Amino acid sequence: MSDTVNSDTVNIDYAEVMRRLPHRYPFLLVDKAESFVPATSIVGIKNVTHNEPFFPGHFPIDPVMPGVLIVEAMAQTGALLMSKTLDVAVADKVIMFMSIDGVRFRKPARPGDQLRMEVKVIKARGDAYKFRGETFIDGKLAAEAEFMAMVVTVAEPAA
Repeated sequence: MSDTVNSDTVNIDYAEVMRRLPHRYPFLLVDKAESFVPATSIVGIKNVTHNEPFFPGHFPIDPVMPGVLIVEAMAQTGALLMSKTLDVAVADKVIMFMSIDGVRFRKPARPGDQLRMEVKVIKARGDAYKFRGETFIDGKLAAEAEFMAMVVTVAEPAA
């Protein structure tokens, strides 16, 4: 993504992230977002702290954020883009991960790092989106992947 700020871009604060994503602690992995352009792109921000629940076991002597959680953070960033673009009501709809391809990890995420997840729409068809995501730490590529997600109606609990 370009560092140029488009006048059509929008920032998303933590309160809106909480309204748009059903995830909660300890699994909400997006703190805020920047540069949202409807149906096009978004930049998610995750501040990695030493208080993350996975660090005591991964790894206590040399803490590293699990790569699958970096991918999940990218997916949540994509879901945030979809939610705001499609104005999805989280009360009766969720955005579900469908597939992931070409995952590469280049740099570990550690306490004190800030993940900058740059997610672009590759293709959109109705309620399904395909994305390309790149996560940066201090301007260096840390992870990349292509993934898909779609809007799904929440199932009623069985009586």
